[in-house]
Amino acid sequence: MLNIEDLLLSEYGISKETYHSGEAVEKSLKNIFEQIEKIKEYNFYKVLLAMKKIGLSDQHFNWTTGYGYSDLGREKIDALYAEVFRTEDAIVRSSFANGTHVLGLCLKSLLKPGDCLVSVTGKPYDTLDELIGLKGDYKKNLINLGIDYQEIAFSHDGTLDFDEIKKTLQDRPQTKMVYIQRSTGYHYRKALTINSIKRVVDLVKSINPEIICMVDNCYGEFLEVKEPSEVGVDVLAGSLIKNPGGGIALSGGYIAGKASLIKQIAQEHTLPGIERECGLTFGQSRSLFQGLFLAPNVVSQAIKSAVFCGTLFQEAGYEVKPEPLELRSDIIQSIRLGSKEKVLAFCEAIQTVAPVDAYVRPEPWDMPGYSHKIIMAAGTFVQGSSIELSADAPIKEPYIVYFQGGLDYAHGKIGALKALENLKHLAT
Repeated sequence: MLNIEDLLLSEYGISKETYHSGEAVEKSLKNIFEQIEKIKEYNFYKVLLAMKKIGLSDQHFNWTTGYGYSDLGREKIDALYAEVFRTEDAIVRSSFANGTHVLGLCLKSLLKPGDCLVSVTGKPYDTLDELIGLKGDYKKNLINLGIDYQEIAFSHDGTLDFDEIKKTLQDRPQTKMVYIQRSTGYHYRKALTINSIKRVVDLVKSINPEIICMVDNCYGEFLEVKEPSEVGVDVLAGSLIKNPGGGIALSGGYIAGKASLIKQIAQEHTLPGIERECGLTFGQSRSLFQGLFLAPNVVSQAIKSAVFCGTLFQEAGYEVKPEPLELRSDIIQSIRLGSKEKVLAFCEAIQTVAPVDAYVRPEPWDMPGYSHKIIMAAGTFVQGSSIELSADAPIKEPYIVYFQGGLDYAHGKIGALKALENLKHLAT
């Protein structure tokens, strides 16, 4: 006879109290989960239609060698992303190292000395600091190259400061790019919704239609029925080991947008004259296509996991962001734990329910690109895959942990339950 409760109590160390708290939370989320399923279904049909439109065939899964001329799979994956994101063009490569790589490539390709870059969502991810010139000794950082950099903090209530955005752009007619980070990063705020991004773009274009609006779309794909490129964004970029890879892609990233901008980025990626005509896919094409096909469903599982986790911890008395009933625009659930010990206990719990390296105890370490020690719990099939269940946190006050991913909702659920159980044991 099926008895999930007995299994979780006997094999996973979940108490009756925690288990029944989870069951009550799950019942309360029925309507929200139904809404998530509707968004998933719409996005699935959108991806399926795009595959039909480009004429995807198994011949596009084949290898090439050497220079990779006439790699049909490479050409089709670019066409597919352009179709899904409703853009003129796209470039998708397994050889892109990570999300920071594609974001930095966009900045290096599209900005020149004398231009101004304005980040309207505060400071971008720490991993971009050295490229921008905010720290380190990289000689060719943007500031050293003569690119003016400005950032606009969020208002006190955590919303975009539209008055300051307008003033900054009017005072700096040399502004070439407005940079928008959709996800929270290691900030305690809500992710930007598509409507918020549209408001930024509309304001920017009313001041100067030539300004490039760029979005860091990491963690945000398929959360809503539209992408930023469908509300006027000129170029957006993300990682394939997050949402759009569907847990299948082994590495890589994508950039989608206006054809003229993608051409400049392709020239920077290789060389002018070579651009996107060379470069092997090393047999990864099939996994990129299949990953995108699965992505709407996988993202829905991750969103359900985040909603469950946020609700469970709010019910337990913790401050969470976003609130359980709020519209989400990334897969991340932030939980304010208040102490280093609780952060470590939370992350240790997530690691113990991982399918890979469950026996490992995560420890804070000096992760490249960050100014504080970072703890990461991630027993994933693809190293660093944030669409798989993981949790991480900078070891600094106010000790906020970031929970994300889950290829299957049940995995996110047991992770959240185990994390809460660990914190209860810590308090006794």
